[in-house]
Amino acid sequence: MSNEEEKWTVYNASQYLPAVLSDPNKGKQLNFFTRTWGDAFVEKVEVERSPFLPEITYGHFDQYFRKYGKRHRRHQRLSEAKLEETNKPKLKSEIPESQDKLAVIPKIYLQSEFNLNDPKVFNEVFKYETKTEHDLQEELSYYLDIVEEHIAKQVSQKSGAFFHAMTSHDTIMEQMGVATNEVRLLRSKVQKVNKCLTRDALRILALARAKNNHVALVDKLKLMSTVLQTQPTLQLLLSSADYVGALELIAGTQDVLARELAGVTSLRHLPSQLKEMSKLIDKMLSTDFERYAAADLHRPLDTNEGVLEPDRLISLVAGLLKQSHLQFLEIYKQEAVTAAKALLKQLMIEQLADAEDELNELTGSGEVAPPMDSDHWLKVLKLGSEALGKMIYRVKAVHDLIRETADISAGLVASSDYGSARTDVFLSESDHQETVNKLKAMLTSVCDYCNERLAALISTQSDKNSITAHQVANLAKIVEEFTGMCERLCGRQSAALKAAFKIQAGNYVHKFNLQRKNKLTMLLDAERWKSAEVPPEIQLLMDNLALGDVIKSLPGSPTEEEMSTTYTNKSTVALKVGTQDYVTAGTVLILIRLVIEYCVCAYDLQLLASVIGRNLSELLRTFNSRSCQLVLGAGALRTAGLKTITSTNLALASRSLQLVLWMIPPVRSHFRALTGDALSGFDSVEKDIGHHIQQLESKILSIMNTLLGDQLNEWDAKPPVPSKQFRNISRHLTKLHEAVSSVLPEEQISDIYQEIHKNFKTRIRDQLVKMNIQNNGGPQHGLVTSETIFYLQTMKMLKVLPEKFVGDNAMDDIWDRYTKWQLRYPNTQQ
Repeated sequence: MSNEEEKWTVYNASQYLPAVLSDPNKGKQLNFFTRTWGDAFVEKVEVERSPFLPEITYGHFDQYFRKYGKRHRRHQRLSEAKLEETNKPKLKSEIPESQDKLAVIPKIYLQSEFNLNDPKVFNEVFKYETKTEHDLQEELSYYLDIVEEHIAKQVSQKSGAFFHAMTSHDTIMEQMGVATNEVRLLRSKVQKVNKCLTRDALRILALARAKNNHVALVDKLKLMSTVLQTQPTLQLLLSSADYVGALELIAGTQDVLARELAGVTSLRHLPSQLKEMSKLIDKMLSTDFERYAAADLHRPLDTNEGVLEPDRLISLVAGLLKQSHLQFLEIYKQEAVTAAKALLKQLMIEQLADAEDELNELTGSGEVAPPMDSDHWLKVLKLGSEALGKMIYRVKAVHDLIRETADISAGLVASSDYGSARTDVFLSESDHQETVNKLKAMLTSVCDYCNERLAALISTQSDKNSITAHQVANLAKIVEEFTGMCERLCGRQSAALKAAFKIQAGNYVHKFNLQRKNKLTMLLDAERWKSAEVPPEIQLLMDNLALGDVIKSLPGSPTEEEMSTTYTNKSTVALKVGTQDYVTAGTVLILIRLVIEYCVCAYDLQLLASVIGRNLSELLRTFNSRSCQLVLGAGALRTAGLKTITSTNLALASRSLQLVLWMIPPVRSHFRALTGDALSGFDSVEKDIGHHIQQLESKILSIMNTLLGDQLNEWDAKPPVPSKQFRNISRHLTKLHEAVSSVLPEEQISDIYQEIHKNFKTRIRDQLVKMNIQNNGGPQHGLVTSETIFYLQTMKMLKVLPEKFVGDNAMDDIWDRYTKWQLRYPNTQQ
């Protein structure tokens, strides 16, 4: 191929060799390497006519040719005529002297691409249609003359430079030869330098670079080999339950693939495989933890193994924490709830196995229990609380192990008690705090649910099935133990169980209070207000109450040793409390036992101790008000059939109230120790009882004042001495002493008689003023003195007044003027 021809490229080929070689339609070609390359290298295939294109003939263009043919020929003639006039050369004579002759030459002859081989150029030069051969030759000769003239002109102008160049040609050639030799010598020296100094150094650098490249390549190959061992290593780690190691291996491999081995084609599918493997491990962790939770919570409760498979649990928890999947705590909580339901349902089935009709009432989830008798119900409740307590302890053990694993994963604890388990530090502080909060919420939720289930079981007890005090005490013990355990484990009280117990215990306390209140009312209505003998059991109750300690149970009958040393087999007349002897009515003895029963009930039901204390204060208030109605209001005449309310009845009621008043402080301290509350209701009861006692004493004094006043009104200070009236006064005083001496203490009797004595002197002074008897030593004065001496002898015989009130001069002040006495004692009744 010559240089003048255009350079050949692949685009000049008639066939594309790769397309020919890879033609699948040809199959195996036997003569492929014997054929000559060219247009005939590939067999020609005629392209069939398309069935979708119509066949076009010249007849389709006849109408067009006829219409536009004439116009086209006319347009062509006009265009050629105009061009001929434009291109017609002017003669030499016609060109002005001043015009540039080169401008006459057409520009086509001056173009660098002038080539007569080009048909367009040829047709432009040789226009035989408009020029003859002679005209063309003349035109070209003229153009040649112009060019030669200009060349000669240029040669004449540049002749000096031309001849100078010709003369210096030899010198230039000589200089070029010297330069060539210098260049050749320089090149040889450069080659020697390159060979001796540069080539080896560059080769060393190249070898060092190659070595580094080879080392890097070997490292890459080793890294690729290690990466390719990821899947077998993962299987080995998963077989040993090392989920954290497997997840860290996946994360490390993905990081290496992203940074070190990016773009390696042979490993392009490995990241997606590792991602799928990570998802598979997530699923395995969730499934294995669900199985572990079911196996741990549904195993028999009598086993005391602590945490089931702690190494396995640590591995599962560490893997789940590594993936930040805290939903497993919710799964464990739900499994614990399911286990609690199953436990209670199984207990109900076992306890009701003998009654098929009751079994039919069980629901599928064990949420609602059928009604049952009190003993059976309490037994089920006790067994249920024990079973749920064991399950909660099991949940607590798992909670502690998960918390320890989270602490180790966060770097807060150095190592675990379970040394074989492997954990690494990967948990952030925020994730650790979230895990701790959810763990606490899980344990609290399980405790709350167990409390709710036991509360539902307590609520099933029907009001028709009454429960005894012992059963309520056992129920309170069960509730206190279970709620105390839950509070110790989760650090928070659950109100559901205590609320249900309060409702159940409240019903019992209401019945308890109503029964005893009705009993006390019936006993008071039937009370004849006579002194009753005190059995040893009541004396023992009072002795325990006098100790001031918390009363925890009703004391039994005194033992034989106590009967021989402290108590007697027979009942006593009075109840001994310290140095005091209390003669009381029989109702008060029953009231003492009722009060002790309230105290014991409050100790057994400490959650409702304040309610029981208020009920007891209401009971004492009822006793006080009802006894007031029966004695002071004379209601006993109708209810008990008494003929009259005597001083003995009044004194016995007063002494009974004094005993009740004595019991209030130790009872108050008992309830204060249980509730921490002062229970102000007892204060108001104390005031009411104290006021009632004063009213009873006032009633006795009123009766005596009336009797003595009536006798003094009939007294006329005449013989005989003592008069009938003073003998009656002495008899009334003696009868009163006989009525109250066996009931009231001496101090109170003395106070009553002092008040009677004071009132008597006031009345006799008024009578003396009225009768105008003066202290003048006359007969009436002597008679009055004899009467008063008889009165004082009666008082001395009764031994109810101090010596100063019964001395020889004790009655001298009755002779003072009435006005002077009134000034001294302004509050004394007339």
